[in-house]
Amino acid sequence: MAAAAAVLRHLAPVGARLARFPPRDRAAGRLLQQRRGFRLSAPAAIQVTVRDALNQALDEELERDERVFLLGEEVAQYDGAYKISRGLWKKYGDKRVIDTPISEMGFTGIAVGAAMAGLRPVCEFMTFNFSMQAIDQVINSAAKTCYMSAGSIAVPIVFRGPNGASAGVAAQHSQCFAAWYGHCPGLKVVSPWSSEDAKGLLKASIRDDNPGERRQIVINLRTIRPMDIETVEASVVKTNHLVTVEGGWPQFGVGAEICARIMEGSAFNYLDAPAVRVTGADVPMPYAKILEDNCIPQVKDIIFAVKKTLNI
Repeated sequence: MAAAAAVLRHLAPVGARLARFPPRDRAAGRLLQQRRGFRLSAPAAIQVTVRDALNQALDEELERDERVFLLGEEVAQYDGAYKISRGLWKKYGDKRVIDTPISEMGFTGIAVGAAMAGLRPVCEFMTFNFSMQAIDQVINSAAKTCYMSAGSIAVPIVFRGPNGASAGVAAQHSQCFAAWYGHCPGLKVVSPWSSEDAKGLLKASIRDDNPGERRQIVINLRTIRPMDIETVEASVVKTNHLVTVEGGWPQFGVGAEICARIMEGSAFNYLDAPAVRVTGADVPMPYAKILEDNCIPQVKDIIFAVKKTLNI
């Protein structure tokens, strides 16, 4: 990266100097640069933040399909609590980007009903902690209706929002719901790790005819349900070890499910040591910074777990 940056800095003055010459001389100068192996092309890739990737996904899907709409607290005129929906209200108006009251049960029910009627809502929770206010709508209405109607009523809805530990907001606003929602048949729970994953998975979720749910949990598995256990098994076969890392509580967690799947499958025979889980502490999230830091997995915890499984 440093070397590439140095080359670009070197080339910039050359291009500036060429601009001062007549067109014929500029063409000759560029030909000389090409013979020397230099190129004045744009960077191969542009870095995109997760926020911008999500914004792009929503913008593209709202433009592609008039049935898609976004609703939630502060998503319209305020551009979203985390600016995920920046500019969308101005572009698409009140009917496509809708501010709601602080009433998760109410606007989630509206979104589920709209999905049953043929629209494709994206229902945003400011954080997934607030989805607890609407869990009956999510579990009993959105997740189960397609199954209970023998497939005659699809519920193509996406519940979107940040999830997991957050700094300085204490127990009621700082917890992971991956295992909670991943436990329920009928929901598809996805966990993008990068900007590319975030954009691709959100677009795929919006287009899916069955309920989908995406949230921001920093783990390498892209999906919690369905779980990509084949990839995990292939890794175990290759490395002969397994360490899981998650921010949620340990009991009945995502890591516990992964360990159980490996134990029940053929990859278990390839393990050279017991699987090790790294999880959040089994306590409600404290408010004090030093206690908060000790309740979520740290780098030192992962290193300790790796050394333990390698017996070093």
